[in-house]
Amino acid sequence: MSTTRGTHLGAFTPLDWVMFLSIGVIWGSSFLLIAIGLDAFEPGLVTWLRIAFGASALWLVPAARPKAQREDLPRFVAVSVLWIAIPFTLFPLAEQHIASGVTGLINGAVPIFAVAVGSIMLRRAPGRAQALGLAVGFLGIVAIALPSFREGSSEAIGVLMALLAVVCYGVAINIVTPLTQRYGSLPVMARVIGLAAIWTMPFGVVSIPASSFAWSSFLAVVVLGVMGTGVAFVLMGKLVARVGTRATFAIYLTPVVAVILGALFRDEVIHVLSVVGIGLVIAGALLASRKERNP
Repeated sequence: MSTTRGTHLGAFTPLDWVMFLSIGVIWGSSFLLIAIGLDAFEPGLVTWLRIAFGASALWLVPAARPKAQREDLPRFVAVSVLWIAIPFTLFPLAEQHIASGVTGLINGAVPIFAVAVGSIMLRRAPGRAQALGLAVGFLGIVAIALPSFREGSSEAIGVLMALLAVVCYGVAINIVTPLTQRYGSLPVMARVIGLAAIWTMPFGVVSIPASSFAWSSFLAVVVLGVMGTGVAFVLMGKLVARVGTRATFAIYLTPVVAVILGALFRDEVIHVLSVVGIGLVIAGALLASRKERNP
């Protein structure tokens, strides 16, 4: 369990911003696509199909196929479990208890956990601004989750599932950085997503009998797989290799996109306290995303 700093510690370049914004929009849309997929498919089938479609799209690209060193295999396996298999299994299950917009709000906590885990791995405490940002962001997560706990145990279970997925993201984003710097984002993500397709296959297969078929759900999962699992993860891998955990601040855009799309297309109601929470989380991001300095 180790990580490395990004290769670019300065301000974001225009290319960094393009990747940053693309990741936020694609992943923000993913929660709506998951909800549409769940209209016909069981959670396990949604998980497996999106990973399978994502892996297939990446492996069609010849540049994704270079061989990796055997000593890096444990890290590939760890990333495939923590960044893909566990979170992708938990999010559809969580959305059976909470709205897609709420799930997107909770997902906005990823930068908080990524920075905290990165500080532990690098044995370097964050600066004062980052520490304050982490504290403010944590208060935001509490505000986001609190209304769901008030609604009852069913929604509380969904919130806990989503939070566990977010913690896994925070760890995985840190341990994938050395891999993407060594091999490049595309080969790493092709292997990681391919391994995750194997781990989640049993869950997907046993979910087939209880699932029905609808073209809207199928097309939603295809887009979710190719874009949200394939393209977005390659972009995130590139950005993490360049700017380190600052790349995760792109995820602060996902709750905004998720809430807007959930309200427009699913008639979902978002609690006022949750909106206040995402405001706190964004404030935490602004404090924690200062330009990095050499130790």
